[in-house]
Amino acid sequence: MKTMPEIHVEELKKDPEFLANIKRLEEECRDEESIAKGYQLLDAHLVIESPEDEINEVFTFIVNTAFDRLAEYLSTHKSFDVVNDIEERAIARAIYEHAMQRYSENDKKAAKEMFLVLYHTIDHEELKDAMMIHACAVMAGNSFDNFVQDMVDVQGIDETDPLAFFIQTFVQPNDILLTMFAKYVAQGKEELKVLEEEKKA
Repeated sequence: MKTMPEIHVEELKKDPEFLANIKRLEEECRDEESIAKGYQLLDAHLVIESPEDEINEVFTFIVNTAFDRLAEYLSTHKSFDVVNDIEERAIARAIYEHAMQRYSENDKKAAKEMFLVLYHTIDHEELKDAMMIHACAVMAGNSFDNFVQDMVDVQGIDETDPLAFFIQTFVQPNDILLTMFAKYVAQGKEELKVLEEEKKA
C-alpha cells in the first residue's frame, strides 16, 4: 500500500504556482464548460480547505453543466464513452453522484430516474448493468443504507480503475442480481421505452 505524501495545506495556500493553477482551472472551466476540469478544480479547493461557498459554487457548476450536457445527449441520442472520453466520464460521474445523493436523501423517484437514464446513455456493458441494479434496488424499496450495507461489495472496488467512482461490485454477480430483479428490470426498460422509441424515430 502506497502512502500518500503528506500535503501541507498552509504551504499550498501560499504557493503562487498552486494558486495560479487554480486560477487557470477556473478560467478554463468557464471558457470550455469542462466538467472534467471542474472536478480538478473541486479537488484543488478541497485540498486547501477553501471556504464552503467556493466549493459549493464549483459543485453547482459541475452538476448544472452535466445536466445541460445530458439533455443534449438525450436529444441527439448520443452515448457516454466513459472509457475513452474523460469529459464524458465526468458528465456521467456528476449525474451518478447526484443520483446517489438523491437516493441518500430518500428521493427515490429522482434517483431511480437518473440511474435508468445512465443505464440508457452509458456505452459500457458492465456499468450499464450496474446502473440497472441501482435502479432495481430503488424500485424494490431498498433504503440507501440497505443498498450500501447489504448489496455492495466494498472489497471489490479497484481504486486504480478510472470508473471507480461508480459502484459496480455487488455481493452477488451482476447476472444473478438482474435475474433476481427481473420484474424491476422489465419495469425499468418499460419506462425507458420512450427514449428508445425517440432514438429509432
